[in-house]
Parts: sequence; structure tokens; C-alpha cells
Amino acid sequence: MDEGPDVPRGVRLVRDFVNTYEPQVDEETIATARALGEWLVGRGVITDGDDLSAADVERATTVREGLRQVLLDHAGHDADDAAIDALNRELAAAPVRMSFTGGGHRLEAAAGEPWHRALAGLLDAIRMSTEDGTWTRLKVCARDTCRWAFYDSSRNQARRWCSMAGCGNHVKMKRAYAARKERESGGSRTAP
Repeated sequence: MDEGPDVPRGVRLVRDFVNTYEPQVDEETIATARALGEWLVGRGVITDGDDLSAADVERATTVREGLRQVLLDHAGHDADDAAIDALNRELAAAPVRMSFTGGGHRLEAAAGEPWHRALAGLLDAIRMSTEDGTWTRLKVCARDTCRWAFYDSSRNQARRWCSMAGCGNHVKMKRAYAARKERESGGSRTAP
């Protein structure tokens, strides 16, 4: 789902990375080293010809699912601490440094391994998003079967679902049905 051209570049990269797995339909985009490489090359994170391994796919999955939990926290929901701990362990193992260029700065890999360059690119996108104030607008859908990442461009930053027409409507209808059932069961009770 594209939220339009106003989605900042850094947010877009992280959002799209988290959305390489769609929980609702159990669809994995980066299941192989080749698929992961093609995805990263297609977004300019690494260069064509960089060889990734099955271990890199595992690392990418750990980072992605940890980030999904961070974005769940952005949306005001309880995050899985174990997934965030695994993310932090992966980040601690990555040699990343700050580099100053042409009046700016960025994070880059301190080692030449393709996965470290890819991770540095993702971390730099988070740095950019934090600096421009858009990082906390990146969230995941409140519908527990969805968890699709989206950019909350609403003025009050209170958006809860990836799509009001889809997930938002489903959740609201489910709540309304449960409330109606509760009223019906409560109204049919007899006093003791």
C-alpha cells in the first residue's frame, strides 16, 4: 500500500523492508539470499553483484521482525521484547560508523560485508527519519492478523490501521458485533 509521494525516503525504505513479509497472507518476499539481494539492490541499499548468504536472510528476518515490534510500539501496542532483544543483538554485531560528506552525515558500514552495508543503509534511513521527525509516524496496523507497516500522515498522528476501508472497518465491525451480543445477553438475564 502506497501512502503517496509525501512519505519521506527514509520512512519509505524501512516501511517497505518491514512489509517484505505480510503476516495476513503469510507471504515472504525475501526468503532466499537471491531474493533479499534483489530487493536491496532494487532500493539502492547495496550494489548489484554483492553476494548474500542464507545467514544474511536470517539476519534480515531478525532485523525486520524486530523493527515490526518497534513500529507496533509506535502505534501504542505492546511489543514483543524478545524480538526487540534479538534486533538489538543483531545491531550490536554490525560494524557501523558515522561518515561526514559534503555538509552532511550518514551511517555506513565499517566493514565490506554486503549484509553490513545493507544494515547500515537501513540504520541510516532510521537516522534520517528520526532527524526529520517522521520516525514515530511509522507504525504497524492495529489489526492483530495484519501488522502491515504504514506511514501515519494524519495531523494528530492517531491513525491505527493500514487501511480504514479494510482493517479499520473489520475491527470496528467486530467490536460492534461483540457490543451488540453483550447487550443482548445482558438484557436477557433475570434478576436473582
